[in-house]
Amino acid sequence: MAKATYCTNAATIAALDAINALIGSGAKLRIYAGSVPADADTALGAQTMLAELSMASTPFGAATDGTGKATATANTITGAAAAATGTAAFYRILTSGGTVVRQGTVGTSDANLILSTTSIVATVMVDVSSLVVELPELSTA
Repeated sequence: MAKATYCTNAATIAALDAINALIGSGAKLRIYAGSVPADADTALGAQTMLAELSMASTPFGAATDGTGKATATANTITGAAAAATGTAAFYRILTSGGTVVRQGTVGTSDANLILSTTSIVATVMVDVSSLVVELPELSTA
């Protein structure tokens, strides 16, 4: 039997706000091509950084209750010219000091980071349609 831990809505919202607070001012959103690492702690290897975008001084708005999860939407993310050509596969958010805090999915729909296209071309502007992060109320082990 799998172990399960359930948190209240309030606890899950507070936890997501605390994670987002770790990001802080000067955060960068990096978009990568290549195989998606197992988690945000996994070092990058052959992946290619396609673009690096600047996040707002307060990167995320306050977390809110979703169905079975807390959600938070990114504030303004400043577009930037792509550094390389490739297909966006995942993103990472880094603090101003370069510490990875979060990794997630990229797509044109049904992903954390929504782009108008995942086909990134070097020197062409990359703009984010939306970035929504989630934290589930249930964790299993």
